[in-house]
Amino acid sequence: MSMETRDAVVADVPQMSGFLKELTASGKRKSPDDAAFVQAHYIEDPGKIRCSLVEEDGVVLGFQSLKRAEAGNKWGVAPGWAIIGTHIRPSAARRGVGRALFQVSRAAAEAAGIAKIDASIAADNPEALAYYEAMGFRTYRTPEGLICKCFDVAGSRTG
Repeated sequence: MSMETRDAVVADVPQMSGFLKELTASGKRKSPDDAAFVQAHYIEDPGKIRCSLVEEDGVVLGFQSLKRAEAGNKWGVAPGWAIIGTHIRPSAARRGVGRALFQVSRAAAEAAGIAKIDASIAADNPEALAYYEAMGFRTYRTPEGLICKCFDVAGSRTG
């Protein structure tokens, strides 16, 4: 058994939606979780830079969406930045899925010329807050109910 990271495709939508429903049921997700939402907002989003997933033996363990922030977006993120969202199947937590996904998303952000990535996280989600902090994101604003963290893509380049 080995984990594989790849682009998410339409055929993955049922599994992606399925474990988002698990997250909703556990109180860790407040956004829609149905298949139509997943397909429209992650797989076919016109601002998509990349939507990656990690799977093991045909089971999707998690996915990460990276999209360009457009003017007037619901998160209030500066246009030209990227917006990231990470979703891990509860049974796959603490297995390196998030770290593997962020390596791919970070490379995609660099290739797309993105300077900064926003993660707008519910203030009552300590797991997500800790994950983004561990990936190098730092808090830059705190609107009502959210903690918004920024990753400086340009400032993190090594070499």
